[in-house]
Amino acid sequence: MIQLKGIAAAPGISIAKVYKIGKEELIVPQQPIDEAEIPLQIQLFEEALIQTRKEIVDLQKRIAADMGQDEAEIFDAHLLVLEDRMLIEEVIARIKREHLNVAYIFSEVLKKYIDIFSKIEDEYLKERTADINDVGKRILRNLLGKERKGSLEDLKEKVVVVAHDLSPSDTAAMHKQSVCAFVTDIGGKTSHTAIMAKSLEIPAVVGVEEATSKIKSGDTLIVDGSMGVVIIDPDSATLEQYRKEEVKLKGFVEKFLEVKDLPAVTKDGKEVEITANIELPEDVSAVKLHGSHGIGLYRTEFFYMNRKDLPSEEEHYQAYKYVAEEMKPYSVIIRTLDLGGDKFLSQLEIPREMQPFLGWRAIRFCLARPEIFKVQLRAILRASVHGKLKLMYPMISGIEELEQANKILEESKAELSKEKTPFDKDIEVGVMIEVPSAAMTADLLATQADFFSIGTNDLIQYSLAVDRTNEKVAYLYEPAHPAVLRMIKNIIEAGHHAGIRVGMCGEMAGEPALILILLGLGLDDFSMPPVVIPEVKYIIRSLTLSQAQEITQAALKLSTGREVEEFSQAKLREILG
Repeated sequence: MIQLKGIAAAPGISIAKVYKIGKEELIVPQQPIDEAEIPLQIQLFEEALIQTRKEIVDLQKRIAADMGQDEAEIFDAHLLVLEDRMLIEEVIARIKREHLNVAYIFSEVLKKYIDIFSKIEDEYLKERTADINDVGKRILRNLLGKERKGSLEDLKEKVVVVAHDLSPSDTAAMHKQSVCAFVTDIGGKTSHTAIMAKSLEIPAVVGVEEATSKIKSGDTLIVDGSMGVVIIDPDSATLEQYRKEEVKLKGFVEKFLEVKDLPAVTKDGKEVEITANIELPEDVSAVKLHGSHGIGLYRTEFFYMNRKDLPSEEEHYQAYKYVAEEMKPYSVIIRTLDLGGDKFLSQLEIPREMQPFLGWRAIRFCLARPEIFKVQLRAILRASVHGKLKLMYPMISGIEELEQANKILEESKAELSKEKTPFDKDIEVGVMIEVPSAAMTADLLATQADFFSIGTNDLIQYSLAVDRTNEKVAYLYEPAHPAVLRMIKNIIEAGHHAGIRVGMCGEMAGEPALILILLGLGLDDFSMPPVVIPEVKYIIRSLTLSQAQEITQAALKLSTGREVEEFSQAKLREILG
């Protein structure tokens, strides 16, 4: 019996035989062509793009029918790659210049794009590499006239799929009746593969570095997607233990769903707000489905992806208006654009930096380029009359940046007033606390902010000096580290002393065992991926505030993050029975 540890990507427990998928290697020959052959090579490229588009649209239709429109829209990113004029024009230009066959030229351009995206520091954007690789291999197969071997659609029995990586297309081909879990060598919680696994409601563990080297086809595998554990050929006692856990877990999921539309209120009457994180307007349906009472983080940088031009004020306005109207009467917190440094916008001429996380990004970029910042601010203000919108600045490091941002906001308000364009003159303006300097001066920021939202993803990595995308130091990324808990405590106390609400929109807000501590620290609002909401509501409704406060006081006396996690997990099991 061998136990491996990875990243818990989709919750649940499954036990089945292994179906192993090898890495697909497409051998692309380099062949010189004559000048007269260039039009034919370009035609082959265009035909491959058309064929690939048809395949993806057909896949979207099937996914929409089987799983829902939201899951089908994941493949919009694939279609955007097919329409990327920079990529298409580069391929055509290189065919003409280098006089080489289209399959080879395209494979070289594809490698270049994948290399660029894989070096991006932003976790979400880095994992979009899988989308480019997936659609790129589709195009290559069509150029080479090859079919994908070992399709997951042909599976007849229940299996756990083990692979180096799974493309979104592979994951979409999984049917719950045949694939009951999957394990991959690489990947993270924000990959589309993980998102699809949650939608399919099958357990998944990713980032298990030795999965494909240690697991063989036919092995019996336990996949614990809740704890990120994989067990190869378990003994009878372990097998029996996990079978009981599997039954118990299914019972809990049913209980979670019973409370999803109820308020998040403790047994002694303390109510907190549970809201959702979204990237796109289309995510609103998932937000409603899982019982969210608002949107606590609307990331807006995705307006700028896969395009050569900048989004117009009207584009911003229409998107914000839609979300505001759909979420009424609940509030929607829009984070202003978090661009720059390591981000993907060549049209903005942002220089590459040695330390992009510490560079020209987020509010720093916005203050330096007010003409771009104002477009978004005006759109948010215009949309504010259609619902309960709030706006929030990212990466504020001190009071001066907040004052400068608010000055540009006031200029935008003055422009709209002069144009006689209606907007909410009392729109709430918050600060995202994700920089240690902001956490340590939260008392000063609270005098000029209407609310705080703690962005734990960056706050943790900045505080602990850990690159959360670097697998070699990932073990040091500890949300329960005593330093992190003390910092959060300071932020909440500073906010409450000034009479403002304090929320959290990082991944930590949706971690079940840490909910108890955050509740005990006095956090007012929890914002998380929609799928986690029913479980978090259930936990909060299962204990009293005084219980949570006692647990928090004990946790704050512990010396390490591991001790805190083990203690809080034990308390959670005790409370939930």
